[in-house]
Amino acid sequence: MSINNFSKSLFMASYSQRYYATVSWLQYVIPDAALLLFARVFTAAIFFQSGRTKMNGLSLSENTLFLFQEEYSLPWINPDLAAYLTTFAEHLLPVLLVLGCATRVSAILLLMMTLVIQLFVYPDAWPTHGTWATLLVLLIVKGPGKWAVDVRLLEQWR
Repeated sequence: MSINNFSKSLFMASYSQRYYATVSWLQYVIPDAALLLFARVFTAAIFFQSGRTKMNGLSLSENTLFLFQEEYSLPWINPDLAAYLTTFAEHLLPVLLVLGCATRVSAILLLMMTLVIQLFVYPDAWPTHGTWATLLVLLIVKGPGKWAVDVRLLEQWR
């Protein structure tokens, strides 16, 4: 449907017809691959920025170690190990998400991290964590979309 025909049909249509015509046009113009790319990039940005705040140059900041020992302390893992693993994951997994490489595995690991943060560290931050979890579950269920390294690798492997 051309833009000119689209505008004419909107002018002559009822409100509900205009609404459904607009929605149909948006679904045609914005491919699922773009929406999944946005989900990958913006989710990755959240976690990558979190990882960057834990660093002082190329090493873990003293503040990060203190927070993992005091505020983020979990009973089943050494706080220093948790700090290093979390920081590593918050740098590696977002890069994989943006590339669309091992997308589902990366999303599952970030979802597990989100659940730990929600349940044991910041239980009152459920609206934020719910938003992250929604995007991660979308990526787990739908995959990375057509604009991803995963898709190219699978095409070559077959």
